[in-house]
Amino acid sequence: MRFRTRRSLPIAGEVLVREGARVQARDVVAATTLPGEIQVVNVAHQLGVSAGDVPKCMVRRVGEAVTESAGENGETTGLVLARSAGMFGWFPREASAKEPGTIESISNVTGQVLLRGAPIPVQVRAYATGEVVEVLPGEGVVVEAPVTFVQGIFGVGGEAYGTIRTVTATPAEPLVPGLLRPEHKGAILVAGGRIHGDAVRRAIELGVSALIGGGIDDQDLRTILGCDLGVAITGTERIGITLIVTEGFGDIAMADRTFALLKARDGAEAAVNGATQIRAGVLRPEIVIPWPEESIAAPEGSQYGGGVLAVGSAVRIIRDPHFGVLGEVTRLPHEPHVLQTGSKARVLHVRSRDGRELVIPRANVEIVGV
Repeated sequence: MRFRTRRSLPIAGEVLVREGARVQARDVVAATTLPGEIQVVNVAHQLGVSAGDVPKCMVRRVGEAVTESAGENGETTGLVLARSAGMFGWFPREASAKEPGTIESISNVTGQVLLRGAPIPVQVRAYATGEVVEVLPGEGVVVEAPVTFVQGIFGVGGEAYGTIRTVTATPAEPLVPGLLRPEHKGAILVAGGRIHGDAVRRAIELGVSALIGGGIDDQDLRTILGCDLGVAITGTERIGITLIVTEGFGDIAMADRTFALLKARDGAEAAVNGATQIRAGVLRPEIVIPWPEESIAAPEGSQYGGGVLAVGSAVRIIRDPHFGVLGEVTRLPHEPHVLQTGSKARVLHVRSRDGRELVIPRANVEIVGV
């Protein structure tokens, strides 16, 4: 399909490419700097003086950079901000910062000194290998490209890049540590079935860029993250890898078409993003694999995952208690149905892959390509 993505900076900055430019996924297309973090130093407390006496004890001025430097004898002077004379010249005291920075303010009311840390550089990559079709001045760009595009149902971790490597032979085979090799460093690995927790830890040790599988156990995910996952958006986790599951939680095989599609692109460079949000606006994890030539998939490729809900539509359930179940719509009754909660809603009938007939609120499904 033809994929379009908006690549924007968090604050105003500089756009580094022009409209019409050809870009690679890892190319930096826009850059800026964020203000450094604020460090609060309670100088009055460190010196044991009143807040009003802090300004006259300062050995640094507002706007001055506070860094470690070598003294006359080669020793490090430290990050000293202020000194007190002590009592009758005895036992002088010093107040120091923990980190380098620039003094923004000195308060004679609170006795505190505020230091601003070094600016934080921010770079935005193209994410898709394609053409810049629009430049957003001071903000970013819009990139368009013909790609193989796959959406998952859940993920953690942010954007990652690497070469697609299929490590299982079938859509049902799980990802276990024995399938991982040192040569997988920097790769995006595709497994058909469940991603085991110990395989994730091994992949992190090897420096694997991302893992894609049919499912994952919620307890394994909790152990990997070190906490329970809330209902907010994911994607900012710092676990050293990006994880994407295409079907749901548990021992679930990847859909045959999805596995075949990813296996067909084995060896191709790709970009992935594990960011997921189900509530208050749906955001799905995604896998973007550019085509090597200026070609595009068949027109029906863009219809998967969208279109009009109808009898025969392939759907995936996105709410408990059947989260992640794939099936086909068999009926679309017009009259509202009374749910277990006692409320009424329009529903549909879904025949799941294992033959069950389920009655699901229409808002609890999404159309998928299978």
